[in-house]
Amino acid sequence: MTATSEPVFVRELPGAQTPRWGYWIRFGESGIAPGDEDGILQLPGEWPEQAMALGMWRDLPVAMVHEQGDTNWPPARDWLARLPGAQADLLATALQVNAWSRDHRFCGRCGSPMSRLTHEFAMQCQACGHRSYPRISPCIITLVTHGRDLLLARNARFPARRYSTLAGFIEPGETAENAVRREVHEEVGVDIGRVRFFRSQSWPFPHSLMLGFFAEAASRRIRIDGVEIADAAWFTPRRLPELPPSHSISRQLIETHLSAVAMR
Repeated sequence: MTATSEPVFVRELPGAQTPRWGYWIRFGESGIAPGDEDGILQLPGEWPEQAMALGMWRDLPVAMVHEQGDTNWPPARDWLARLPGAQADLLATALQVNAWSRDHRFCGRCGSPMSRLTHEFAMQCQACGHRSYPRISPCIITLVTHGRDLLLARNARFPARRYSTLAGFIEPGETAENAVRREVHEEVGVDIGRVRFFRSQSWPFPHSLMLGFFAEAASRRIRIDGVEIADAAWFTPRRLPELPPSHSISRQLIETHLSAVAMR
């Protein structure tokens, strides 16, 4: 295996005794500040008082700070599209910790104020002791195929010509494989045969974990739900619509299938 020189983000909190000094990320209300090294990281220095530790970067602590910010700062989605892998992992963590810390300032059990623990990602109630951890919502995202062809759909919120794979949240008590079959049938009315896992991707908008699957259609008849899905169609590898961005697991599913059928 070839070694990589890219620094790895380590999710190991520095703890209460570590000086509040190191790399940091500046979150604004509408974007994230450019850093000093062609990315999102500010050069090592003393952290502002409201900084929240995220882990270690290049063997130094790294934190995030939420502030008013500048309207010209690029949004998180733009950063994720162009950051190298390790910084993208760091940004995904920072986005979810930022949303969690803002949404869990008060206890969901008794309503009292919550305090951040220094040794783990947890908020603890000052009154009843209830702990809250960052929320992670598992979702399935599925490329449905029939031979060489791909079933792609356009969500009502998508740009006019963009089509993507099908996705949805896993419901309580449901397996990921059953969620694939349910979501595909609900959204486009297609029954599924074989289901095969691909890979996962953190999607911090605001706290999703995308579980990618390939699914073989048992039939080609489409019946869209008319609510989430505005349109769906079968496409051949030589006739494709506008596709999702390259950093998304949806695009990775599509590209993997296209590479596989091109070699047949």
